[in-house]
Amino acid sequence: MTTTQMAAASRPDIGRLLRPRSIAIVGASATPGALGASVLGNLERNGFAGDIHLINPKRSEIGGRACLASVEQLPEGVDVAVLAIPQPAVLDTVRALAARRVGAAVIFSAGFAEAGERGMAEQREIARIAAEAGMVVEGPNCLGCINYLQRVPLTFVEVNIDAQKIDAQRPAIGVVSQSGAMMTVLCTTLGSRALPLSHAISTGNEAASHAEDYVEFLLEQPSTRVVAMIVEQFRQPARILASVARARALGKTVVLLHPGKSSAARASAATHTGAMAGDYALMRTKLERAGAIFAETLEELGDIAEIAIRCPVLPAAGVAVLGESGAFKALTLDWAEELGLALPAIGDDDSPALRAALPPFVGVSNPLDLTAQGLVEPDLYFRTLDALFGDARFSTIIVGLIQGDPVTCGIKMPPVLRAVRELHPAKPVIVAGLDEGAAVPAEFIAEMRALGVPYFPSTERALRAVQRLSAFSARSFERTDAEPVALALPAGRTVVPEYESKQALAAVGVPFAPGRLATSVEQAVAIANEIGWPVALKAQSADLSHKSDAGGVILNIADAQAMGEAWGRLYANVAAYDSAIALDGVLIEAMGKRGLEMIIGARNDPQWGPVILAGLGGVTAEIMRDARLLDADLSTAEVLRELDRLQGAPLLHGYRGAPALDRAALAELIVRLGQVLRATPAIREIDLNPVIVLPQGQGVVALDALMLVEDSAG
Repeated sequence: MTTTQMAAASRPDIGRLLRPRSIAIVGASATPGALGASVLGNLERNGFAGDIHLINPKRSEIGGRACLASVEQLPEGVDVAVLAIPQPAVLDTVRALAARRVGAAVIFSAGFAEAGERGMAEQREIARIAAEAGMVVEGPNCLGCINYLQRVPLTFVEVNIDAQKIDAQRPAIGVVSQSGAMMTVLCTTLGSRALPLSHAISTGNEAASHAEDYVEFLLEQPSTRVVAMIVEQFRQPARILASVARARALGKTVVLLHPGKSSAARASAATHTGAMAGDYALMRTKLERAGAIFAETLEELGDIAEIAIRCPVLPAAGVAVLGESGAFKALTLDWAEELGLALPAIGDDDSPALRAALPPFVGVSNPLDLTAQGLVEPDLYFRTLDALFGDARFSTIIVGLIQGDPVTCGIKMPPVLRAVRELHPAKPVIVAGLDEGAAVPAEFIAEMRALGVPYFPSTERALRAVQRLSAFSARSFERTDAEPVALALPAGRTVVPEYESKQALAAVGVPFAPGRLATSVEQAVAIANEIGWPVALKAQSADLSHKSDAGGVILNIADAQAMGEAWGRLYANVAAYDSAIALDGVLIEAMGKRGLEMIIGARNDPQWGPVILAGLGGVTAEIMRDARLLDADLSTAEVLRELDRLQGAPLLHGYRGAPALDRAALAELIVRLGQVLRATPAIREIDLNPVIVLPQGQGVVALDALMLVEDSAG
């Protein structure tokens, strides 16, 4: 058994929460609208067949069901207890539940980690009790959970599960949300589209169970093919990365909406669920690398999930758009370019089947403009789709219809539906209306859904969701075969100054200009004579990370006389900047060649692991923010693809007559830093800024280097 399997085996059984055979409601009530009354109503209305134990010290019975006076009267081993009680009573109740060996608890009450230190202390105690008792705790500050397949709604929000639509063999969507309100919103959104749900879980403050636990559970359920998440922070990154990778291996889709990109949202997260939101860009880089698809809005989350669950396969490269308007064709081209969605160009000469299907006055193009001819000749939709279904250049077909009114829909939609029904396309077909709000007969939408055709009231939404999914299908998930390379770190340093950083990094192949540390003018002159004039002088101290700000960099020193003057001036500048700074010496380096300035940064995040930032450098780097964040195990080919996604990528290829630059050497440098990070977890950060990219074949040179390492390094 692997370490991961052993860890999973030691965790409490989530199944006791999500597949209970016995339920206790602590705080049961007969008052309409009370939390305990709502939970009981949900269970009874949806036909829960297991044992229900009601606890209310002031009632002997509720609705004909006997009430117990306290948790202590429960039989041992009840699967789950729902706590519909005020916050002050929660902690003692959890202790009592643990003593009765209850398998799980759902805590609705707020007022814990999100409410201050006292609430945090109580939440920690809940976690301790749960760990000691092997009990799953959902919440606190949550809305509970719903098992749609077995009709178990453990929530106070009214739930009506349609028994006729329950099919454990039908692919379904599982919902995991830290926010209970957003869980409800997403379930309503998906339910309104007649999308099948398997489970919905709100995790709240995550005292003793986390989003990661529930995602792992859902992935092992045969019915759950899509996991839709709304998560502000993952508390166990390694586990969610492993789960997303497993989902990909199982052919399942994970879609994530992550509130918290903005600084204001990160501050809000701390007061909402007690979460401290992490670095969004780093988290997204890692999760996309593992195989997650990110949605930007609630609407988009539902759209992506709908396509993923309805269609036979996910959209991939090559999208065809069938439309009925020249203006719509132009708009679609604009949207596609903005989204980065490839619409393969086609014409009369390379599309004989499509040319034969169309009237002579309709040109072959993508997007395709059928004009209004379909109203006169409805079979045109069938013939056109038949040709598109058989065209291997297209992985996905989007049909954009001007719906108008029920009569118009009755002309256009039947041939579209007949094409899907009779031709059985092995690629996604998506129907979208141009005129949102049009009176579309419900039976047409229902038949589309039954045939596995997502229907959207907006073509823009369809294009956006298809782009997210086709970009996922185009990703490469291969890992580099470059072995990790350990770096020898200087002892006793947390900030490693430039000269020591360069010594360590040069030993593993990072290219720098020739140079050495000098502690006297005489040494400086000797070094310059050896490496060649002119040279640069750089003040060196672990306490001086930004040398230029202190006047600690002097360039283009051409001879020994100038060296003496520059040496004294440099020391005087640093002393004037901060007299407490003691220099180790001065780094004497050959002046570098001119080229394109890049910034390359590497970071070992304590939770998410190693990443590398590559972007355009120079004085405008922080203003332009033209950079890519890369995982540290990319191959050289993948790094080159990422570099080509920079806005300034044309500069690397040679712009306006300039020579093409050595992209290969830059990519190799990035791969090498990844090797170093993966083998040397004590490194916190490496900053190479600037890195000069020279013409093709001449390599790259890092002009500056700084490392931050853990206290225990060396």
